Amino acid sequence: MVAGRGGMGPPRRPGEALCAGCARYAMIWTVSSEAAAPARTGAPWVTWTVLAVCGVVFLAGPASGLNASYGSGDGLPAAQAAYFARWGVVPRELWHGSPAALLTPLTALFVHGSWPHLLGNMLFLHVFGAMTEARLGRVPFALCYLLTGSLALFGYAAAHAESGRTLVGASGAVSGVLGAFLYLFPRARVTSLFPFLFFLPLRFPAWAVLLFWFVLQYLAAGTGGGRPEIAYLAHVLGFALGFGCAWVLTTRAVRVKDAAGSAEGDKPT
Repeated sequence: MVAGRGGMGPPRRPGEALCAGCARYAMIWTVSSEAAAPARTGAPWVTWTVLAVCGVVFLAGPASGLNASYGSGDGLPAAQAAYFARWGVVPRELWHGSPAALLTPLTALFVHGSWPHLLGNMLFLHVFGAMTEARLGRVPFALCYLLTGSLALFGYAAAHAESGRTLVGASGAVSGVLGAFLYLFPRARVTSLFPFLFFLPLRFPAWAVLLFWFVLQYLAAGTGGGRPEIAYLAHVLGFALGFGCAWVLTTRAVRVKDAAGSAEGDKPT
């Protein structure tokens, strides 16, 4: 989740702004994962759809640099700022602006401030989203993704109610996917590549990788020691909400299954 400065959208040099919890570490970390076979089979259509929509929105917007209708040169930053302010979350506008601003925690999930911001989030979603979707099911996964991402933005906005900085990016929702993955597949083995080790592939338990990531976000959010343009609190909230969402959905599914089994057993023979 990238937060712009002074209400002017993402940082002035968006190519430098990575979603620290998702984008920056995605470039170092996970490229594949292994776990027990998911309970459901089939293509991860929700994950693929989110990837496609985020890609199309980015290419059509001003941050990609490919849409000439937004201008170029000195006029482009102003066009970017206006675009992000329209579709992103501005906390003080969320609470004190028009009712339409209440929709921005949803629209902001599909808007990204730079190529690295987009690619980092989408890499994490691609790696962890497919298995999470397969385990939860398409509709529950879609609802979980949108709900955790939107609530993470609402939570950040509540904590910074008078801020004029603009928030864009899917990292709150992607953080929710990471939290759900941790609950569903704690024993999965995650393959990681480290540039400083000449891209030597190393395998770690998913719980270790994801908890390490979460602690980094938590410390950055609590101490303010991270990069000022990054909404670490949204990452923390999204991760916790995703973990809780997976717990609720799987617990409910088990109860429904047990109830169905009990009803079947009570039938007269």
